[in-house]
Amino acid sequence: MDRIAALYEAFTSRDIDAVLTHFAPDVDWPDAMRGTRVVGADAVRAYWLGQWEVVDLEVTPRRVRELPDGRVEVLVEQVVRDSDGDLLSHAFVLHTYTLDAAGVRRMDVGDPEDQAPL
Repeated sequence: MDRIAALYEAFTSRDIDAVLTHFAPDVDWPDAMRGTRVVGADAVRAYWLGQWEVVDLEVTPRRVRELPDGRVEVLVEQVVRDSDGDLLSHAFVLHTYTLDAAGVRRMDVGDPEDQAPL
């Protein structure tokens, strides 16, 4: 779980190089704003650098747990502001990570309300 904490810390500080050290070279990442996906560390780099020019995204992990299938689920509080600092959204979302020795292989975003209670 330390890898996940370090990933969020790097993201919060907008250190894209540190973020990418946690990813497998062929990471599969969601582009939630467009409803598509980007694949590969270079594509994720371009995605986040572009996003940070348009919005200020703050994600704070509130719960981290390992799922029975080995994936890691993180409940995050997400605050999105435009470039002027105006609030666009404030919500809780699920980030679900597929990990291996190379790092994050895939990340999925979900709505906690859609999840069955455990």
